[in-house]
Amino acid sequence: MVTDPISDFIIRLKNGSEAKKPFVTAIHSKFVENVAHALKKAGYVATVEKEGKTIAKELRVGLVYFETGPRISGVERVSRPSRRIYRRSSELRSFRSGYGNTFLSTPKGIMTDVEAKKNKVGGEVLFKIW
Repeated sequence: MVTDPISDFIIRLKNGSEAKKPFVTAIHSKFVENVAHALKKAGYVATVEKEGKTIAKELRVGLVYFETGPRISGVERVSRPSRRIYRRSSELRSFRSGYGNTFLSTPKGIMTDVEAKKNKVGGEVLFKIW
C-alpha cells in the first residue's frame, strides 16, 4: 500500500524518463489524475489515459522527450503527509532560472506557480519539477 501517492507518481515519472520508457503506469486516484492533467498542460507529459474498469484502475502516462534527453530530469517533493507546506501567491518564487515549475494544490485546482501567481491564489506546495 502506498502512503503518499503523489511521491510515488512523480518518482515513477522521473525513473521512467531516465530509463527512456515511452510511458509509465501509476495507481489511479482522482487527485493523481488531476496532477497528471496539470503536468500535461505544462508540457511535462504527452498523454494521460485511464486503464481498467474494475477496482484496480491504473493511469497510463506518456512521457515527453527532446533530442537532447527527457523533459523530466528531476523532481522534489515539498509538502509531505507528515509536514504540509502552504504558500501565498505573493510568496511563490521561480527556481532554476525559470526552467522548473512548482505545482500547487489550490482551491481552483492543481496548477503551476506561474498560473497561481496570475490567478492570485495560493495553496499547498506539492512538488517541484525540472
